[in-house]
Amino acid sequence: MATGEEDETERVRRPSSKKTAKKTAKKTVKKTAKSAGSVRADRESESDSEAPRASRRVSAPRAMRYAAEQLKELLGRAPESVSSVQPTEDGWQADVEVLELERVPGTTSVMATYRVMLDKEGELVAYERTRRYTRGQIDRR
Repeated sequence: MATGEEDETERVRRPSSKKTAKKTAKKTVKKTAKSAGSVRADRESESDSEAPRASRRVSAPRAMRYAAEQLKELLGRAPESVSSVQPTEDGWQADVEVLELERVPGTTSVMATYRVMLDKEGELVAYERTRRYTRGQIDRR
């Protein structure tokens, strides 16, 4: 491989001393000859494994994190907690509690519950505010 050419890993070879260049060239030729078949097989298996992975459902803890992170990005407010996560046919549904208006004392702060819909990969598809309440309020259930 000459200076400036790219090898299989897409690294560009930089000029160096003649001795180092000869040693490197010999090692590269030996490694390339030995592993040429295995590199192609590895790349094929990686591409095969990526296809099913793209449609794979994320885990519940990861879905909770994704729901909170993406809602924060949209609303500009940090979520307090994720109170519910449920799998759906199309992905995940999560209820996220958000501090909407901070007041003193804290028990009078205004909170909101947002229902967030995620696809199987954890990307936010839709959200809606389902409830507003004061932090000190207790549900009657």
